[in-house]
Amino acid sequence: MPVYPDDLIKSILRSVKVIAMVGASGNEMRPSYFAMKYLLDKGYLIHPVNPGMAGKEILGRKVYASLREVPAPADMVDIFRASDAAPAIVDEALAEKDRLGVKVIWMQLGVVNEEAAAKAREAGLTVVMDRCPKIEYGRLSGEISWVGVNRKLIDNRKPLLFGKGGSLKRVMKGEKS
Repeated sequence: MPVYPDDLIKSILRSVKVIAMVGASGNEMRPSYFAMKYLLDKGYLIHPVNPGMAGKEILGRKVYASLREVPAPADMVDIFRASDAAPAIVDEALAEKDRLGVKVIWMQLGVVNEEAAAKAREAGLTVVMDRCPKIEYGRLSGEISWVGVNRKLIDNRKPLLFGKGGSLKRVMKGEKS
């Protein structure tokens, strides 16, 4: 599993406002559905991308067939597809990078593709693989720390990564994190 410093993940989660979620599902039993719901509840704007559902809605958000159809901006492309699909998705993201303002390629849990990651990094994008922004948000905000996720300790204390109360608030310019 690739290792990413908490400061990098925090920086991404604080700076990203709009996510294009490739592989979003309208099936409420699918991980992409509840990840999308969680991130929407946290204030992120999500553009679901799923060619089989294009023109329909998931959680009140219009579904697009491809990244080419997604309205600008989209700070992050979240890949909820198999690892072998990642290179083509990254190619499409790179073709739309300037129009959308893409800064981050995020590959979900179990999605690792070094070829796709290298292409994205060469184009100046930040890459995260084999992680879920929903889980990372919950872990770093303290919402799921009670189960001991990634702390090698089970307790109910909130991590101090985000200051008082463990919240994942966006830091305003000039404030300390």
